[in-house]
Amino acid sequence: MNQLLDDLIKVMTLERLELNLFRGESRDIGSPQVFGGQVLGQALVAATATAEERVVHSLHAFFLRRGDVNSPIVYEVDRALDGKHFSSRRVVAIQHGRQIFNMSASFQAPEAGLEHQISIPDVPPPESLPDTEAHYREVADQLPAAARQVLQQKRPFEFRPVEPPDYLRPQKSEPLQYVWVRAVDKLPDDEALHRCLLAYVSDFHLLGTALKPHALSMIVPKLVLASIDHAMWFHRSARVDDWLLYAIDSPSASGARGFARGSVFARDGRLVASAAQEGLIRVTS
Repeated sequence: MNQLLDDLIKVMTLERLELNLFRGESRDIGSPQVFGGQVLGQALVAATATAEERVVHSLHAFFLRRGDVNSPIVYEVDRALDGKHFSSRRVVAIQHGRQIFNMSASFQAPEAGLEHQISIPDVPPPESLPDTEAHYREVADQLPAAARQVLQQKRPFEFRPVEPPDYLRPQKSEPLQYVWVRAVDKLPDDEALHRCLLAYVSDFHLLGTALKPHALSMIVPKLVLASIDHAMWFHRSARVDDWLLYAIDSPSASGARGFARGSVFARDGRLVASAAQEGLIRVTS
């Protein structure tokens, strides 16, 4: 398996300290704090370990404080409910004696029911689009050092946006973004693992979409971005080692907050998940 992806799976494999208590390590992706998607994914791993034979169908999370990448994170799971069909879990992430994150998640025993969905957008296939790593290499020497450190980090996922972002000369545009994404190598046939990794990667690109109507890019020196909350719904089974289309829009920004939502489609057109996020977007003087 690809080394980066293998390392991500190790990060998502938590140490069980007690029946409902887990500990995880972090990885530096170039940002000054722990990547929010990592905490989200690890919290879901912890909750999943306490909900045997049921799969997650929704989660709602709040990012409370910046995580320290150099210290472990402890995840405490509260088994709020184990009903006939559903289980509810609450997870608190603790670091240096303080809560940095909390999440509620709901799990369901598989069952059949009514089905409908929206259609996948008509966009070019991933094979016709360049990977973002190639795009970043072309402009690396023009980027500030801090931005270059983040953008040039090799990742366990590859991203192929339909319209690559122009970080150096952003133009006002509609708050829409389409990005193909997949893991860089094959993964085991483990539904829970794929859902946890999908939660991890869902934290990419959402807030960036809210910047598009304002001709701002993520490398603006006086721009402060931070995730506040994140919600996700898992509709159907999906593999993150096959191409997924992340179709994102941002209906609103106000009060120094931007809101974005995304639909995740499998290559065959199935809507497999939805996500929504609100984040801090503050331009300082």
